[in-house]
Amino acid sequence: MEISRAREQMQNLPLFDGAPLQRRDHFDADVNLVLFHGDVNDFMATIPDNTASLIVTSPPYNLGKEYETEVSIEQYLDAQAQTIAELCRILKRDGSLCWQVGNYVKNGEVFPLDIHYYPIFKRHNLYLRNRIVWHFGHGLHASKRFSGRYETLLWFTKSDDYVFNLDAVRVPSKYPGKRHYKGPNKGKPSGNPKGKNPSDVWDILMQDWEEAFWEIPNVKSNHPEKTVHPCQFPIELVERCVLALTNEGDWVFDPYAGVGSSLIAAINRDRRAMGSEQDGQYVEITHQRLEAFFNGTLKIRPLGRPVHRPTGREKVSRQPEEWGQPSQGDLFDQKGQSE
Repeated sequence: MEISRAREQMQNLPLFDGAPLQRRDHFDADVNLVLFHGDVNDFMATIPDNTASLIVTSPPYNLGKEYETEVSIEQYLDAQAQTIAELCRILKRDGSLCWQVGNYVKNGEVFPLDIHYYPIFKRHNLYLRNRIVWHFGHGLHASKRFSGRYETLLWFTKSDDYVFNLDAVRVPSKYPGKRHYKGPNKGKPSGNPKGKNPSDVWDILMQDWEEAFWEIPNVKSNHPEKTVHPCQFPIELVERCVLALTNEGDWVFDPYAGVGSSLIAAINRDRRAMGSEQDGQYVEITHQRLEAFFNGTLKIRPLGRPVHRPTGREKVSRQPEEWGQPSQGDLFDQKGQSE
């Protein structure tokens, strides 16, 4: 199907409660999907105060990548501070801002960007609710330091009165049969029948948010959502924020939309979505992914699917014969898999 024809057909597709999908390339409070092609600051200038219920993004931060202009970290943070000021303006009083970043590495020295960003957000009197670790098992291998396998997500709120849908993100209790052993409720179940409150380190996929450790695969070559974007984050990472921090029909905004993962996550959960992206190729890919989503052909890694763990029986997971006897590390891994 031609892209232009598909877009015309999308205008009449239902989004929530039978309302037709209305899409614009500029901000319009009466529609439910906006994708702006251009500079985020130009776009935000058209958005009224207190509009977005959730701002969630992964800003450009690995300075010097092929899609970024390398500047000093001081210049980079100064520029981001101006954008953050506008983001705070358009964020609703009961809204949340989720800022996902990694580390900037220069000449072998690591600069943890979440730490550098924290004082910028505090200038605007935002409240940090959680510093969440997103762990992934694959990435570039370092030779002079330990290989990086995590990034962080800073969850800020604008006030003490904020949306937090705990029931939407509860997880099964590890010991649902546990009972009170003393007091007036002695003998009664001590847990919540709806599940327990996940902590702030979420091992989402292996232990159902048991700890504050998000183990979600990063989008590499064999990931079903992979596009040409070199630093794409997974849809399910955003879905968890959308479910917990917004209500249906709320605006979710990604100021650095990339190839549209945040927009898809929001629409998939019956929220209104808006994003801005200055790279024309990524904007076109976002349009294509949205069309695929609405016609049911977009490949999305399901929320909560366990991360694959090799059993040791696969040929690729066995130590090559040329290497001789397994090392202590290999023996440790095999023990962990068997447990």
